[in-house]
Formats: sequence, structure tokens, C-alpha cells
Amino acid sequence: MPSGRVEESGYDVFVIGAGQAGIPLAHALAKAGKRVALAERKDVGGSCVNFGCTPTKAAIASARVAHKARSGALYGLRIPAVEVDFPAVLDRARSILMRSRTGLRRDLERTGNPRLIEGHARLEGRDRQGFRVRVGNRRFRSRAVVLDTGTRTLVPDVPGLGQIDFLHAGNWLDRPELPEHVVFLGAGYIALEMGQFYRRMGSRVTILERSTSLLKREDEDVTSALQAVLESEGIAFRLGARVTRVARRGKRVTIEVAGGGHVRGTHLFVATGRQPNTDDLGLSSVGLRRRRDGTIPVDRRLRTSVRGLWAAGDIRGGAMFTHAAWDDFRILESQMLGDGSRTTARIVPYAVYTDPELGRVGMTEREAVAARRRIRVGTFPMRSNGKAIELGETGGFIKVVVDARTDRILGAAVLSVEGAELVHLYVDLMNAKAPWTALRDALHVHPTLAEAAQSAVLALE
Repeated sequence: MPSGRVEESGYDVFVIGAGQAGIPLAHALAKAGKRVALAERKDVGGSCVNFGCTPTKAAIASARVAHKARSGALYGLRIPAVEVDFPAVLDRARSILMRSRTGLRRDLERTGNPRLIEGHARLEGRDRQGFRVRVGNRRFRSRAVVLDTGTRTLVPDVPGLGQIDFLHAGNWLDRPELPEHVVFLGAGYIALEMGQFYRRMGSRVTILERSTSLLKREDEDVTSALQAVLESEGIAFRLGARVTRVARRGKRVTIEVAGGGHVRGTHLFVATGRQPNTDDLGLSSVGLRRRRDGTIPVDRRLRTSVRGLWAAGDIRGGAMFTHAAWDDFRILESQMLGDGSRTTARIVPYAVYTDPELGRVGMTEREAVAARRRIRVGTFPMRSNGKAIELGETGGFIKVVVDARTDRILGAAVLSVEGAELVHLYVDLMNAKAPWTALRDALHVHPTLAEAAQSAVLALE
């Protein structure tokens, strides 16, 4: 064995990636008496803690306060000016993420099991003694391996983009300069949330999208309503815009669009998707092949085709959400320590944290029609909800799709203030396999936003 390398055997499970699935799984396995190693090449907590959910929602909260302060006259308040201290906004978001990251790291360092190993880990084969894993100049052996390595920004193949110092989901928090005019490539969750954030901070915002609609999975009435809200705040959209080249000229970035024309801004934010961090894991050394998009094929129990090798979080394909990754931990815990009954046969809700928020679960109306389901659709505008009127938050509407034969809820879209919270009324009914009439017959407190969720199903009658 080469000098300086140490061989460590005897691990029951080696977890690669300290994300939302990897960390709780490592603790659960260790508590059950397994010897566990947890490798992380950068910061514990995954994308959620370090640049995603935690700091973005903190920053969005600051933007919302600024927006409400500017609207003070609507509430009978005289607020002469709102000054944005952009570095302070980022500092607040960073302090919240650091609190979370530090707490996770402290819990891992408190005990030798699970053992936190810092560095990039990759597989180096498998034999009768188990998997060989290398981290830096150290080598380890483990009977089982769990991959939870997450994703990074997918950079499109656009001429000139490689010469641009662009913003993206992984670095926005490290840029204390408020952009004068930020141009987004893509109109997905990240672009809409961060676009509204920068606009409310004081930037001009333009969003370019290759397709003819934003949030391609959603129904057109939902996306049209959300687009109208964002446009009312001054965000410009150019849909059906295929970017052909980008270039920086002085302090400006020029984005050329197919068919002629261009957009100029001071900053470019790339938000065109996510790329799985699976290209340097040594998967071929154990005979595992990735899908074309870089994700790792798994079954409903998160098992790969290689015995003893599991994959969790965004890299396993499907729903790329923090809460789905955390539920992957529960699936793996069930498989490794429990009765194995928990699988990916689950209902996965999600939200877009614009203002108003879009809470979503299940099938869209378009998907239900394409699946040839007999459906009924109920809608309710938030402008008719008493609490929304009193809050001055009447934007959006609620839409519920119901199976006409079984009366079960197939899906819901809640475009509303606190939409990410309200959608759980439908999530819980769907998990309970309860009919929509259970919500119809309930008694809700008045005045509440939850009454609007009930009014949407009353519209079915």
C-alpha cells in the first residue's frame, strides 16, 4: 500500500454526502449500533442549508418586509422612504444558515459514531469484504454505501457563457453588490423566487425563458396569474426566447436571442436547472451506470442495481426537494433498520416561494385530463376571502382537482399568501385517502385563510 495511505475497515455503512438524507440516516444507524462514516467534501447540511432553502427564504423575508413597507399607505401608515442595506440583508441570511450549519456539525463532532470525514469521497471497487471508498489519501471499507451527493447548477451550452462571471444558486449569497439590472436565464422556481427578491431589493429584473410559459409543469391559469403578479411589480418576461450567445462588454452583459434582438444587463443569473453530482463518484468501479441526465437509477426502496449500494436525495431522480430528501432518510431507515414497508410510493407536495406563494400537490388539471381521469374542478379567488381582504393580500386563487368517481382529491394549486402552508390541508386529505367532502363538512375558524381552502371545495357543488 502506498506511503501515507491508511486502510480502515469495519464500517457497516459509509454515507457519502452530508445532506438532508445523509445526516439523519447516519445518526439513526449509529444509534442502532451500526458503525457509520459520513463523508462531506465541503459544508454539512447540503444545498438547503448552505445556499438554498435556508438563506433564500431568509432573504425573501427581508424583501417582503421592504415591499410591505413601501405599501404602507394602503394600511394607513406614512412611511416616507425604505432604504435597503443589501449587504445587511445577505448577512442576516448568512447568519441564519451558519447557525444551522454549526449546529449540524456540532452534533456530528460530539461523537465518534457517526464519524465525520472531510473530503471528496469516491468508490474504488468492491470485493467480498465490501466497498472500497477513498477520501483524499485515505481508504476505507464498508459493507454498504449510501450516496447523497446532491446537485449543482446546470450550466447550459451557450457560447460565451464560460467567459462570464455569472450568478447562480450556489454563489448569490457571496455577492454583496446589489445588481442594477439582473437578467435570468430560465423561468423555474429559482428564477421566479430570486427574481422577485432582487426586484424588491431595487434591481431591474428581466427573465428569459426558452419555452412559452414559466413553470412548465403547472396549468396555464396558474402560471398566467403568477406572471401577472410579478409583472405588476416591474419584472419583465421574454418567453419563447432562445439564448444564442452572451458576452460582457465593459459593465454590461449582452444576451443575444435567436431571431434577432438582445437584452443587456449588469448581471446574469443562470437558473436553467440542476445537475447531479455523480460524475466523480467512481460508479463504474462497482459496475453502476447513471441515467443520461446524471441521476442514479433506484427502485422504490432506493436500492441501486448494485447490492449494498443505495442512493438518496436529488441524485436518485424524481422530486428534487429538501423534504423529499428527508423522507428518503425515512425510507432508508425503514429498509436498513425497520420492516422495509416505507417506499417512494408517496405524495410529494412542493411550493414556489414567490409572493403570493404557490403551494402544489398532486396532479394538475392538464395532467388529469391527459390521464383520462373523470374530474371536477373547484376554484376560489383569494379576493373573496375575508382574512385575505383584511390582510390586504388578495392576490391569487385556489384550484382543486377531484376524481369524479371516487371523490378523492387528485391535486391542488394554492396561489395565495401562505400558499405553502395552506396546501397541506389537501396534502393531509390525500394521504388519508379521504374524500373532498371531509373538508366541506369541517368547521373552520373565521376569519382565516383556511376558509378559502374550504371554499374551493365548496365550489365543486
